[in-house]
Amino acid sequence: MTVSQGMSQEAASPKGSTRGDRQDRAGDGGGAQAPTPPSAARPRRGPDGRWAKRAEIAVLAGPALVVFLTFVIVPVLMAAYYGFFKWKGFGPPTEFVGLDNYLIIFRDAEFLAALQHNGFIVVMSLLLQGPVAVAVALMLNRRIRGRSIIRVLVFVPYVVSEVIVGTGFSLMLATNGAVNDLLGKIGLDVLAVDWLSDPDIAIWTLLLIISWKYIGFAVILFLAGLQGIPDELAEASAIDGASYWTTQRYITLPLLGPTLRIWAFLSIIGSLQLFDLVYIIWGQYVASTAGTSTMATYMVANGRNAGNYGYGSAVAVVLFLISLAVALVYQRFVLRRDTEGAITEGKK
Repeated sequence: MTVSQGMSQEAASPKGSTRGDRQDRAGDGGGAQAPTPPSAARPRRGPDGRWAKRAEIAVLAGPALVVFLTFVIVPVLMAAYYGFFKWKGFGPPTEFVGLDNYLIIFRDAEFLAALQHNGFIVVMSLLLQGPVAVAVALMLNRRIRGRSIIRVLVFVPYVVSEVIVGTGFSLMLATNGAVNDLLGKIGLDVLAVDWLSDPDIAIWTLLLIISWKYIGFAVILFLAGLQGIPDELAEASAIDGASYWTTQRYITLPLLGPTLRIWAFLSIIGSLQLFDLVYIIWGQYVASTAGTSTMATYMVANGRNAGNYGYGSAVAVVLFLISLAVALVYQRFVLRRDTEGAITEGKK
């Protein structure tokens, strides 16, 4: 063996031992693995962590849930229970009538007329208030002189009490009221009509009063939605040569869609449960003859005022079920696109 061969073997032996050591360490599991973090640093995913999360939810949502059950669910269940009895409102109900109260409701022409009035108000409120509120909101969203004052004046009717609004309009729109008197003084006697008692006009009078009262809420809601639309989109469309109305049609209104759908939902539910303005202006008896009765006024007139609280409870349950059905259908087919975008945890 030469000196060069011996040196090459000695130089090669450490490399061989190193390769073997690496293979041994790899067989033992490898030393390149990251150290396992201590158990205290890991997130708690066991039963204790789940119970802690449930306890936190219970503490935060518990009071609201108790209030909701006490003042919403329990009264509805009690009304459903009393609806099976002929009850005068005092003492325990004893005269069980079964489904007779509910059958009478849908056989009564007066209730069916009230249901039609509610449906008419729902549709016409959307058709009248929506476009006007959008137009006013677009105007007030621009920089014009006196914009703040106009916003306040538009919103004032909404914050005025229904009692004040109803009393004021009942006095102004009476046969010898201020409106007919003004029309007579300016030579428009032909327009002086019975605004409140004529069945062909009274429902339109109610619709105009409702629009005047609640259109301010729609304007403020739409203004809030317009504030969330970036100005850069309108500026970019203007640079591309789009007109103002083209920008509103293809950019502003589509982005305002979620706000429009929420307002429409609130308007529908409010129209189905309309009571105060009708009861204040027309009363419990004139409303039916004037063609302005609603399901809520029918419930009060034929329930509490008639001393038949069992029947009134049945009407309340029917009104609740109709509102619930409309809300569920609207949620399923209209608001679904908005709620799906907000709920992301289930998709993950």
